[in-house]
Amino acid sequence: MNSILWFIIAVLFIIAVWLAWRHIVLRRRLNEYIRALHQKDVSTLPVHVDGIEELSRAVHAFISSLDTQLSALNTEHARLAAVLDQMTDGVVIVDSQGRIQFANPASKKLFETVDPISRSIIEVVRHHQLVEAWRRSQQTRELQSESVEVPARRQFLQLVVIPDQYTDGSLLLVQDLTRVRRLETVRRDFISNISHELRTPLASLKALTETLQDGALSDPEAGPRFLSRIVTEVDALTQMTQELLDLSRIESGQVELNLAPISPKALLMSAGDRMKLQAERAGLKLCVECSDDLPNIRADQARLEQVLVNLIHNAVKFTRPGGEVVLLAESADTEEHSAGSGVRFAVKDTGIGIPSDDVSRIFERFYRVDRSRSGSGTGLGLSIARHIVEAHRGKIWVDSVEGRGSTFFFTIPKA
Repeated sequence: MNSILWFIIAVLFIIAVWLAWRHIVLRRRLNEYIRALHQKDVSTLPVHVDGIEELSRAVHAFISSLDTQLSALNTEHARLAAVLDQMTDGVVIVDSQGRIQFANPASKKLFETVDPISRSIIEVVRHHQLVEAWRRSQQTRELQSESVEVPARRQFLQLVVIPDQYTDGSLLLVQDLTRVRRLETVRRDFISNISHELRTPLASLKALTETLQDGALSDPEAGPRFLSRIVTEVDALTQMTQELLDLSRIESGQVELNLAPISPKALLMSAGDRMKLQAERAGLKLCVECSDDLPNIRADQARLEQVLVNLIHNAVKFTRPGGEVVLLAESADTEEHSAGSGVRFAVKDTGIGIPSDDVSRIFERFYRVDRSRSGSGTGLGLSIARHIVEAHRGKIWVDSVEGRGSTFFFTIPKA
């Protein structure tokens, strides 16, 4: 009986020792497994570990799922970063304290700052109306929008503040409306100018026809004179309509240029001969200065001659008797305004000049500096000239000093 009892005790002791050893081994393996997880050395983790097979399989399945989600998240992050980098609108993320946490390249350009991260929104934006819009959004937790003009940078900015309901921060979307405002101004001026240009001849036609209806038609002297004035006004309207159509066709690219090699000097001489009589009648001297060794240009001769004739006509119209109009052509290889290797043409006068504030808009349709300069014409010539030059891959501009004359330049690439 005693021997059996001792045997049972021995067996139980052996089992207890084995269980204790097994527990120690499993605990050591589990600690090593956890230590590897803590060290983020996932690649060294075995898929199956004796004693903890189910745990190791579950951990590996969890890690694989995390890897897949992390890869998808990184892909979305890269895609979003690419979109934000290419956006023309500024995107800024601000925390509840007004510190910038993120700013895309467009916002840095709009606010003219290099590194706005961790800086105050007040310090970066530097405009009280935009800052007030952000403050209103922080207080009300509602979307706010504000449009302002920044005179120092000649910008029109629109700010949209979108509150973040989870972090108490805000997302700021900044749009540069400068070009849109400028286009609106051009459109408004165009409508105003064309209305003015049409109103004057139409009012004259109405007055002339009413006079003829009142009995002037039977007058042998007044009747023909009024009819002649009606023809003149109709011709002016026809010219304006034709130039508007030409301008529309040129802007839309519907005009095909008959490009061919042309001598710059021959082009200047041809345009000068056409306008020589008009210059002489105005009491002006018209001369051509151009060397014979200039390279040929590849251009539509009729269209470029139209540009030169228009520039000469304006020079003659705004130059007092006794003045001078000079036609020039020279190499443009080293010129600052050149659109590459080519020839630079110029029409220089000693006329009344153009105020500096109007120089940037002189090539707009119907744009007039002031009433004293309106004279005859449609106000479309310079706009047509600009589009013709640009269609030749050239550039046109003007240098002018009020009271001392103007020089219109344009460049045309070599043949």
